[in-house]
Amino acid sequence: MQGWIESSIQGGLLLALPVALLAGLVSFFSPCCLPLLPGYLSYATGLGVSEISAGRTPRGRMVAGTALFVLGFAVVFTLTGATVGGLGGTLLVHQRLISVIAGVVIIGLGLLFAGWLPIGQGTIKLSRAPKVGVAMAPVLGLVFAIGWTPCIGPALSVVLSLAFTEGSAGRGALLAFVYALGLGIPFLLAAVAFGSFGRLVGFVQRHQRVFQVVGAALMVLVGIALMSGVWDRAMAELRQVVVNWGTPI
Repeated sequence: MQGWIESSIQGGLLLALPVALLAGLVSFFSPCCLPLLPGYLSYATGLGVSEISAGRTPRGRMVAGTALFVLGFAVVFTLTGATVGGLGGTLLVHQRLISVIAGVVIIGLGLLFAGWLPIGQGTIKLSRAPKVGVAMAPVLGLVFAIGWTPCIGPALSVVLSLAFTEGSAGRGALLAFVYALGLGIPFLLAAVAFGSFGRLVGFVQRHQRVFQVVGAALMVLVGIALMSGVWDRAMAELRQVVVNWGTPI
């Protein structure tokens, strides 16, 4: 276990993984994802939106279809993270410069997510998606990951920026996979108990702007930490803790 922790600390995984998970949750609760939740579940399971909203659905089919749907987009995000992390690995000699650039980019993405920049506010959606049921749910997950609405782009880009600074394909893949978990777990919870989850959805929709601004603020804080060197100093302190840590007898 200590060896795994030491390896993780060489990058920023102990700090980056919670950020990636939170970014996935922010993406799920974004305006272009949450309101369309019944539609996404309908595409993944082949069941009607009215059936899902009323709770008259086979739970096994709901969970299976949604899990395969999540698996589909998790594959896309994980491969993307591995690619970006591997590219960063070739540029580790410029790690400080990369951290500064990533910090600036993440701050800009946070402002974009909050709607405070006059660009990227359009919405691109798939115009049609067949309700072919559980068998094609992974394919639909792949399609949605590639053609998803751009408002999850800022949160995903934060994770990819962190993957780039990690300088490792494996770490980049892990970060992106954790992001996919953050995005996918709420889908699975909705599949298990849509009625109860629907009340949470209603609450979030009523306070959508608050969630959007809080998510944006967290992105900006991560960007400032990277750009200012606070992130690197935190990593140095964590490394020191690991070096001095011993397993009690």
